[in-house]
Amino acid sequence: MKRTPSFKSAPLLATLLALSSTAFAEDFKTETVTLSAQTIAGGLNHPWSLAFLADGALLATERTGSMRIIKSGKVSKPVANVPKVVAKGQGGLLDVALAPDFATSSRIYFTFSQPGKGGAGTALASAKLVRSEESAALENVSILVSMNKKTGTAHHFGSRIVVAPDGKLFVTMGERGDKLRAQNFKDHAGSVLRINADGTVPADNPFADGKKGLPELWSKGHRNPQGAAWDPVTQSLLTVEHGAMGGDEINRPEPGKNYGWPVITYGKDYSGAKIGKGTSAEGYEQPLYYWDPSIAPSGLAVYEGAMFPEWKGDLLVGALKFELLSRLDRDEEGTIKGEERLLKGEFGRIRDVRVAPDGSIYLLTDESDGKIIRLSRASGT
Repeated sequence: MKRTPSFKSAPLLATLLALSSTAFAEDFKTETVTLSAQTIAGGLNHPWSLAFLADGALLATERTGSMRIIKSGKVSKPVANVPKVVAKGQGGLLDVALAPDFATSSRIYFTFSQPGKGGAGTALASAKLVRSEESAALENVSILVSMNKKTGTAHHFGSRIVVAPDGKLFVTMGERGDKLRAQNFKDHAGSVLRINADGTVPADNPFADGKKGLPELWSKGHRNPQGAAWDPVTQSLLTVEHGAMGGDEINRPEPGKNYGWPVITYGKDYSGAKIGKGTSAEGYEQPLYYWDPSIAPSGLAVYEGAMFPEWKGDLLVGALKFELLSRLDRDEEGTIKGEERLLKGEFGRIRDVRVAPDGSIYLLTDESDGKIIRLSRASGT
């Protein structure tokens, strides 16, 4: 049975977020509730991620290389001093997250496709966000981790950032289109990394001594994880990653474990050929859930807001290919019990999903005229 906490508001932030809507609301019925969808902002160039600032503003990234502040429906000029990115294919400026002490430090984390010898690779950086009424800029930009082998391919960068409750950082890295890299424990590609907030390696990482794997590795055998979130239900990390032709997966990466790509998978090669050994083999972990055919998942959130108590603990996954929001119903222990597909074809490719402090749900659409959509509870429901 779902937990149904009492509805609580975050007065200032909720009001500011609600007032920032710029379009007439449209209602959509689901199995349990009617959603009201409003466009908060448009005109973004392939937006990839966003974070909620305390004054009701949003901090958003555009894959093409810009970071923007959105407030009351207005999109700012690009934030200054963003590092150079390789904006090619799936690469560019990617995820963004606030540090737990952002209110006092103004520190953010972000990922991007970093240029370097041989091409590009995923990098995680920290910086101080400095704002005024007219402009914003990054200061003290520091690279915390950089993929150790850069290549010229334009796809499978990952990458999501999760700040764990203990302040440690998880970052997902795609295998850059080279399957075998996902099974090389001396390679960052195809992995989940775990580091301290200053970029150092936690002493309890599974390969902290560097003997059997890179010290910052947490797990391996991932293809292209473009969604990740901390799960307060199970107190663990969750990831969602693209399969090939089928085989998109939700995993709960555990330290030192191997999640199989390309040795095991529920998908096939785009030619239709079998990949690896099949769907299971000794020494490789099974996904919590998989999709076949592929929905092309990107963006993952665990719903913990007050606006939709019916969805407490459920997973929300954005889909690029099928242009929908997938809600995975879970029980109180976090076991996935079923799927409801929402908003199919209504807004286009859903790149990211975020739960706002007031419990509303924000979606980013992956288009050259990308939008930020706010989902709230329809009046009277």
